[in-house]
Amino acid sequence: MASPAFFAGRDVVRWGIIGCGDVTEVKSGPGFQQAAGSRLVAVMRRDAAKAADYARRHGVPRWSADADALIRDPEVDAVYIATLPDSHEEYALRVAAAGKPAYVEKPMARSAAECDRMVAAFARARLPLYVAYYRRCLPRFLKAEELIRTGALGRVSGVTWRFAAPRHRAEDGWRVDVASAGSGLFLDLASHTLDLLDFLLGPLVDVAGVASNVASAHAAEDTVAMSFRTPGGAAGVATCNFASATSDDMLRITGTEGEITLTVFGHETLRLEQAGGVREFHLPNPPHVAQPLIQTVVDDLLGRGVCPSTGATARRTSHVMDAVLAGYYGGRGDTFWTRPETWPGSRKG
Repeated sequence: MASPAFFAGRDVVRWGIIGCGDVTEVKSGPGFQQAAGSRLVAVMRRDAAKAADYARRHGVPRWSADADALIRDPEVDAVYIATLPDSHEEYALRVAAAGKPAYVEKPMARSAAECDRMVAAFARARLPLYVAYYRRCLPRFLKAEELIRTGALGRVSGVTWRFAAPRHRAEDGWRVDVASAGSGLFLDLASHTLDLLDFLLGPLVDVAGVASNVASAHAAEDTVAMSFRTPGGAAGVATCNFASATSDDMLRITGTEGEITLTVFGHETLRLEQAGGVREFHLPNPPHVAQPLIQTVVDDLLGRGVCPSTGATARRTSHVMDAVLAGYYGGRGDTFWTRPETWPGSRKG
């Protein structure tokens, strides 16, 4: 059911982007130009030359090196915040103060506390807030949701996800700088899976976890193990090993009548196994993977659809991640990135 139109009587939403960096080149930026009822009219980057170059290459009419100028621009109806996580809250609060909706890149912020303040600000201003967990709208994951919802698995009884990669040998830059990212790669990558589980099975409960740094030069965690329950009572476990010799990515959702297996970050087929045999579904991603979610955002703003990824849903994922990482960082309700000497988990023997 469509929500009341935020832009009543309009047929186009005009977008501005704060932070037109790599994430906007293919994954998301073109989606704002190609979605029905959407136009990208302005972009901003602190490096003026790079902002001008992006605008030229992508056919965007205006560019700026001043975020506030873009936010105040009367020709910009809504703002996509595509900066690093450390500035998501700051820019979101400015957008809310300007009376405009926002679409924020994932992870929503560095901590659940930042997410809560963002959600509260947009609620006070009676403004929509969306978050870029685009897997909620990709074909493979929509098929998984359909199979679960229509009973192909029976009653869901268990969930397992294993992710492994030799990232201890990689240069991951800001993604492992806790002040910029909010943690290590767990926040950047596992957030996709945890949000997907929220979408497929409902909000996770009884979340617990441990994290450590086994082999990486940076101070953030590089291995994480967690447990949880789904609202239906199924027990789940997930492990993320960013210091592995080998790579793996496999999500299994098991039920009393069947099991689905799929990768979260790959392009392999979704596999459904039941007593009667195995079915496979090859559902490739679109060229611009964020575009289907962006379309739901536009439709929501124009009153012709509903977006499944909001500030309210995304902050649930941030609360889950904080519950898992709290022990490593000695709590995550404060500016923990400023006190690395107090992080219990980073003390290597």
